[in-house]
Amino acid sequence: VSGLPPQVQERLVKIQRLQQTLQSILAQKQQVEVESSETEQALGELQKMTDDAVIYKAMGTILVKTERTKMVTELTERKDLLSTRVTVLGKQEERLRNQLKDIETQLRHDLNPVSPQP
Repeated sequence: VSGLPPQVQERLVKIQRLQQTLQSILAQKQQVEVESSETEQALGELQKMTDDAVIYKAMGTILVKTERTKMVTELTERKDLLSTRVTVLGKQEERLRNQLKDIETQLRHDLNPVSPQP
């Protein structure tokens, strides 16, 4: 790597940083999607219950009794927030992929310059 021109070295470092950031974004997105799926499942179960059903909500290490309607509202808000988060992470992912593609194209151009015409 040290024999490469400084511009190429910088691009290689930038590619590595972007790839690391992309991996982080993808991991976050996956976590949020899993949480969203779990929230949707919980909402589905709550929809099957009557309003007078006994519902408990985890708060730290204890369970607290709550009303079904309150829980539905909380979970719906949580699901909406998670959906927004997935959208934001998706846009970040797309932007990073585009940046990587651009830098990789520049790097290919740097490493394979166009041959001069005779």
